[in-house]
Formats: sequence, C-alpha cells, structure tokens
Amino acid sequence: MPKRILIANRSTIARRIVRACNALDVESVAVYSEADAGAPHLKEATETVALQGVTAMDTYLNQGALLDAMQRTGADALHPGYGFLAENAEFARAVVATGATFIGPSPDWISSMGDKVSARELMAQHGFPTFEASKDVTDAHNALSEAARIGYPVMLKPVGGGGGIGMRVVRDETEMQLACQQTGALAARAFDDARLYLERCVERPRHIEVQVLGDRAGNVVHVYERECTVQRRHQKLIEESPAPLDDRGELDALAQQAAATLSELGYDGVGTVETLRAGSGEYGFLEMNTRIQVEHGVTEEVTGLDLVTAQIRLADGKGLPEIPPMHGHAVEARLYAEDPRTLMASTGRLTRFRPPEMMGVRVETGYIEGQFVTPFYDPLLAKVIGRGHTREQAIGRTLVALRGFAVSGVHTNAPLLMRVLEHPDFLAGTLDTEFVSRLIQT
Repeated sequence: MPKRILIANRSTIARRIVRACNALDVESVAVYSEADAGAPHLKEATETVALQGVTAMDTYLNQGALLDAMQRTGADALHPGYGFLAENAEFARAVVATGATFIGPSPDWISSMGDKVSARELMAQHGFPTFEASKDVTDAHNALSEAARIGYPVMLKPVGGGGGIGMRVVRDETEMQLACQQTGALAARAFDDARLYLERCVERPRHIEVQVLGDRAGNVVHVYERECTVQRRHQKLIEESPAPLDDRGELDALAQQAAATLSELGYDGVGTVETLRAGSGEYGFLEMNTRIQVEHGVTEEVTGLDLVTAQIRLADGKGLPEIPPMHGHAVEARLYAEDPRTLMASTGRLTRFRPPEMMGVRVETGYIEGQFVTPFYDPLLAKVIGRGHTREQAIGRTLVALRGFAVSGVHTNAPLLMRVLEHPDFLAGTLDTEFVSRLIQT
C-alpha cells in the first residue's frame, strides 16, 4: 500500500481522494493553485504544496511541477482524479518512471482507450457491440466519402476527445466542409490532436455506462450500470443507478458483456464503458474512460462499495473486492455555478454556501462559504446525491436537497435541475439525450 499519495487535482474530487486516503490510513499531499488557496480539502490533507500560477496549464496540467512536488514531498504514488491529466498516458509513464505508483490502469490502456478509433476497433474485435463508424478522416473529401458509406446523419468527433467536447451532428453534405474545419481546429486546441472520425448518429438515444474494476492479473468485474442520459451540450447533468428500464435482464447482460470483454483483453484498473442505447434497444460502444468518474458516488450509494479506495488498492496490486448486490436507488444532480440566462459560468465570491444536511442525501463539494468561484476551472460547485428505497424516494430527496442548498454570490443551475427532476417524462423514466434541450426551449 502506498505510504503517501500526491493528489494531482482540485476541488470536489481532491477532497474525495483525501477522504479515501484517510480511510486507508495513507498520507495525502494536496497541490493547489493560487486561485484555490482557500479550498477546504487543503486543511484535511496531510501536507499541501502551492503551485505557482492560477491557470490550469501553469498548475494542474504542469507535469514538471507535479513530478517535482512528488519528489519534494516523498510521495510514492499519485492519484490524478478526473479531468486534467487523468487520461494522459505520457504523464502516467512519467510517474511510473520515477518509481512511484500511478493510481489508474497501465499507461498502455490509457493510450489505447484514449484514441477513440482504436478503442472502438479493439472492443468490436472482441465482440462488444458498436455502431457503424469510420477510421480517421484526414480532410473534408475523405469525410464526405465516409459519411456517404455510413449514411446521414453522422456524428463528427475528435479522435482524442472526451467529455463530449467537439462532438457535432452533420446532417448533409453541405454542412461537412465547415464542420470539419471547425471541429478539427477545436480538437487541436483542446486535445493537441486534430484528427477526427465519423460515427452513425443515433437520434435521441439513452446514455448508459457500466462501471468496471480490473486487477493487475487481468480479472475484471462490473459494478452494475448508471444512466447518464440527462445531458446538456453532451455534458452530463443528472445520473442515476439503477437505470430506469423495465428489462433488468437487458442491463445485466450489457454489464456482463462489458466485464467479459475487458477481462479477455486484460484491463487492469477502474474504468467505465460508456454506451448509447437506440430506441430499438440496440447498444453501441461510445468510449471508455480509464479513470474514476464524476458520478462514481451514484454507484457507491447503491452498493456500499468505496470505489476510490478500491481504485487505490487495485493500483497497488491487490485483488478485486467482493461486489455487493444493488440495493435501493440513487440520483445525482450536478450543481454548477452558471448564469441561467446566458448558460455561461458564473463567477464570484460565495457569500453564502450552505449545503443541506438531510437523511438519505450525500453532498460532495470542494467549496466553502467565502471561497471564490474563478473563471479558471470547471464551475462544478457540488454533486447532490439522493438515495432511497425506490427511485421516487431518491428523486424526491435530491429535489428537496437542491431546494435547501443555500447559495449566494453566484448564479447556479439549480432551477434547471429541479425542472428536470419534477418533469413527468423524467419521473416516468422516458429519457433521451435531447430531453434537456427540449426543456430549455419550452
């Protein structure tokens, strides 16, 4: 077991990792930027290291500064959290080269799954369902040819992308030239990789993902599924487990197939297999995230399994934990600092920030009252997770918690989240990825 873990992240996930370190009796080192000097997890960590600067490039994406902090503090492991460098194979290899443990899968897995085209091909070769797609498209002419083969509409995506960034629906030939130019430029800026690919566009799908755990011996198990269909701009807003589908056998079969495929491949860490489900019931591989997910708490609430401590133990070479059966239901709402009129990030000082304290509600946050929400990072304020014996009870607790979450100094998306949770279609489990877009337009 590592003796001291450096946490190469910030806010909510950094605080969550500190808690896991404490549970394992492992020391934690929290790095922080000048903008995050007042974050609550800094007082909870064993040691802190200031990073010079405020931008992500200067701090949480600064590989040299992070490796130097490891060396200076004697950390023998690094946890990347999510975002930033969590899925950067080069950084993972640099950590391993120092003799320390990178808390994630082997760097080669980060590379192979980070390339969306190769990841799709790998999963398809081993029998996991995929929708029709192209290899890399090098220019608009190549894209037009591939789109004609697949059939419009198509989804144009960055090969090295993630988190829904840069995804774009192209409905006919006239849109393709400009779409390739704009999406390629965005991909080059966001991922330092301008390559694109095309995928059959599934209209109004559900987004269902499977949580998996793999040990260093290549044994893989699943920890059931999460429904992540409620999204805006391809970014998840509300997640839940179990998925509100009538056919439990269908979901179990999907989860078992994901685990079996990755076991055959020898995957060795925590990961999430993301899929789209067409209205016909057909599933297709979307991507695999080789890290802990933002929404991991949903699975923890319906199983009692601590996924972050499991991740640390697996990276240390320990065996797979026993997977408990699911019990009850959990619903998570992502509370963002966001202007409800412009839908842009809202920044400022949190003059009031008082999370609710309720039975059956878990709030994960990296903020405290008086802290500033800056423009330098993702504006996620908190994750509000309601747990109940039934889906209705879990939804109700999440809704009441959002109503009772007192925030002043910035705007939040709480009104939108509450509209979703109260909507008859959501309550009925009648979901698709365009649900929020239609709701906003009404």
